Amino acid sequence: MKANLSEFYPVILQELLNTLIMVGITLVLAATIGIPLGILLYATGRGNVLENKAVNLVLNFLINTIRPIPFIIFLVALIPVTRFLIGTTIGIWAAIFPMTLAASLTIARVVENNIISVDKGVIEAAEAMGSTKFEILFKILVPEAAGALILGLTFTTVSLIEFSAVAGLVGAGGIGYLAFTYGYQRFDVAVMFITVLILIILVQIVQFIGNKIANIYTGRL
Repeated sequence: MKANLSEFYPVILQELLNTLIMVGITLVLAATIGIPLGILLYATGRGNVLENKAVNLVLNFLINTIRPIPFIIFLVALIPVTRFLIGTTIGIWAAIFPMTLAASLTIARVVENNIISVDKGVIEAAEAMGSTKFEILFKILVPEAAGALILGLTFTTVSLIEFSAVAGLVGAGGIGYLAFTYGYQRFDVAVMFITVLILIILVQIVQFIGNKIANIYTGRL
């Protein structure tokens, strides 16, 4: 059964709003968890301010174990946990929980990698001026890596748009839900085209904004 597009636009707008809510809330929660986790991951590394081999090993094991799992499998595997914590496995909040877990670990790794990539000369100069390790971490390294971190968060946001589309397959709503229930199950090519176009536009907007903010921060207007 083909959808009447003139009557279908309110549905598209509602599901677009659901996608934006899922991605927005997840990004805030994931950044709140992932950024401190990434800083801790770096700080507990060898020779760093909070060097702790055991903690660093556990964090690396956790991230390296979960990150390679395809999100659709991760989403399904977490269904019992999601049901226990959220009370349901359907809807926006049921999708936000696994999306937040997956994204926070991605952000943690992005933060760690970007801090590690800061020029060692910057650290040496700070040490020569008598800066403590904590000052080097929070006043030198984190601000120095901020431009790259913004791009990393942009990349994560694009991934979250993909996650939200996948979450739609299990009843979370959003653009992915439309693509699956109307475009795929009902063989409605027009709806499938519209949903894919919306996802492409969302990614382009997110990437454009992320690049602009990163360029402004680093002074490359």
